[in-house]
Amino acid sequence: MIALPEYERQKLKKVLEIAENNLRALELFSSYLHICPRFVKAEDIKSLTECGVDVGTAERLLVAAACGLDGETRPQDQVMEEQYFRHAIHLLDAQECGQDPYYQTIQLPETSRGKWKMGYKTIEAYELFTSDDLKTLPEGREIPQTGFFTEAFRAPIVEENGREWMTVTPSEINTMTADIQAAYGKVAVFGLGLGYYAFMASEKPDVSEIVVIERDPEVISLFREFILPQFPHKEKVTVMEADAYVFAENMGNKQFDCAYVDIWHDVLDGVEMYLKMKRLEKHSPDTKFMYWIEPSMLAWLRGMALMEVAENTEGPMMKTIGCVSNVDELMNALSDESLKKLAPEIPLEVAQR
Repeated sequence: MIALPEYERQKLKKVLEIAENNLRALELFSSYLHICPRFVKAEDIKSLTECGVDVGTAERLLVAAACGLDGETRPQDQVMEEQYFRHAIHLLDAQECGQDPYYQTIQLPETSRGKWKMGYKTIEAYELFTSDDLKTLPEGREIPQTGFFTEAFRAPIVEENGREWMTVTPSEINTMTADIQAAYGKVAVFGLGLGYYAFMASEKPDVSEIVVIERDPEVISLFREFILPQFPHKEKVTVMEADAYVFAENMGNKQFDCAYVDIWHDVLDGVEMYLKMKRLEKHSPDTKFMYWIEPSMLAWLRGMALMEVAENTEGPMMKTIGCVSNVDELMNALSDESLKKLAPEIPLEVAQR
């Protein structure tokens, strides 16, 4: 960026402060979810609710304390509690979640094949879990979305070598809902998992055919034997053993109306895959591409660019964006829609930082 006048420097300072808080919030929630998601116990909630605190607030206070926040003595922690945690933790209804058509229809056996294991996991009462994609507020704050139940909940799960690959939880449901609603015609689905997207898309009258592209023959075998036969509209679904990138590069003449890409575990391993797939969209110009947790991918890229701005360096993100003359131009260039258009040009090295 060129030299900025004082009022622009103050605007940029505010943007960078929010970006720093976004990163801190994400780190706090990521650490909690990976290290101690079952920290909050029923007796802890009870002790607070008996003092007149509602269940949602009690959960939030306990999670904040577990993350080491002290809003009474540290102003920065007060900002984190009020502007992030308050909007990030939600009490969800386990009974309502259980009414999802996939839960109502699909029953999994406890079985394994090769490195894959299928069955159920228990989400304990008051255990915190990711419940949706990042929520971006108008001022640029990016809020992790998490939830908890007040009762135990059994969720379908598939694991690869002991690593949770897909669990049908509110996160999977909520982060796929818009892209399921947008599907129509002939749909390519990259990545199989437990087949949630394929199941829900197949239920739509305006979806005529679904081709799932999956490279692992063992997970395909499990799906074909135990899950696909339970689909009410299984005749719409075909599973192909193929590499996602090779298939995408050569799918232009297959005339898919839509493509849904879900071949990553999370943002950390997904950004590079996302950028690679965005490069391949040009081979299918008439296909509408959709990506699992794309808002989080774009937030990560935006954060990398703002980190370069904060460090006053012209790294790969800012080189891709090019010259901007003021803060409004910068933030327009870093909007979700602008980043989607820029994604095919962003160097893959960004994802390796």
